[in-house]
Amino acid sequence: MTRKDRRPRAQDVAAAAGVSTATVSRAFNSPDQVSPEVRARVLSVAASLGWIPHAAGSALARRYTAIAGVVIPTLGQEIFALQVAGMQAAFSEHDITLLIGCSNYDPEQGAAQVKAMLARGVEALAIVGENQEAGFFDMLDARRVPYVVLYGLNPDTPHPSVGFDNHEAYTRITHHLLGLGHDLFGAILQPMVDNDRATARLAGVRDALSEHGLGLKPLFTHIGPTTIEFGRASLRAIFSSPPPHPTAIICGNDTLALGALMEAKQLGLRVPDDLSVTGFDDIELAAEFDPPLTTLRVDNIEIGRLAAAQLIARLNGEEAPVKVAVEPVFVERGTTAAPNRNRRRLDPPPR
Repeated sequence: MTRKDRRPRAQDVAAAAGVSTATVSRAFNSPDQVSPEVRARVLSVAASLGWIPHAAGSALARRYTAIAGVVIPTLGQEIFALQVAGMQAAFSEHDITLLIGCSNYDPEQGAAQVKAMLARGVEALAIVGENQEAGFFDMLDARRVPYVVLYGLNPDTPHPSVGFDNHEAYTRITHHLLGLGHDLFGAILQPMVDNDRATARLAGVRDALSEHGLGLKPLFTHIGPTTIEFGRASLRAIFSSPPPHPTAIICGNDTLALGALMEAKQLGLRVPDDLSVTGFDDIELAAEFDPPLTTLRVDNIEIGRLAAAQLIARLNGEEAPVKVAVEPVFVERGTTAAPNRNRRRLDPPPR
């Protein structure tokens, strides 16, 4: 087989560029160890020959495989897509490939995704939430795999985390509504099972209300799928009950809140005159709705970027902060106001 008949090798690049094969390797894997002129020459020759470094060889040079993994609960929500986008952008700057898995809010599925990733050489991992299978984090520690928990920052957590305190965030939302004068509340929230974020949010609402001698009535508390339709159905059910009805509805995220706003309009409720509604995350549609949604903005791209930075540092044997806070920003728009004590009584909607 002649040279023209086989794939180019590092030796061919080295010979054409007038350098050693070690210099070729350093030009790709440790560019700070060669001069800019030499690296430019090596890259130019490699491109002309159609040669790229082998992934396994690059891994040896780096001491890791240049593959990271992230397991998110669902591909159907903007917030997790943004976190992945932030991670991927940061990892790409370090030539690290990101594998993406989805748990569908099932710890068993999440663990299976992680084990499959580890079998394929993933050396660092990001995962949403602490509700994982028993022994999950022990497994990662035993394998010495750097990991980070996304989208939550439990003050008592032993795990490296990048996110925010969900309990505190929903205490903050509830205090805002209490400050406006609301004293009868409803809540539309995500499922609590295997979801530490949703559990903390509900606890935040209840704790803030209890400070004022208030609570959430079961009749006004709806927990279910994170969909616009569930938001609509929940508000319809709340206002199908005998009065008095809540003057404020706290939703577990913006999707549920937008559903509640749609149904409020259908029922003839004026927002915020008759009813205040809050969301969470500040998805793109939240500001464009009529009225625009009061919510807490979370910089999910920044969460992903900071998580990647933490993992990259630990892969390189560097010190990295164990807990990194990305604080939500309160965004008051047109769906919250003081309660209207003279609002008209609505007839129950047709079932």
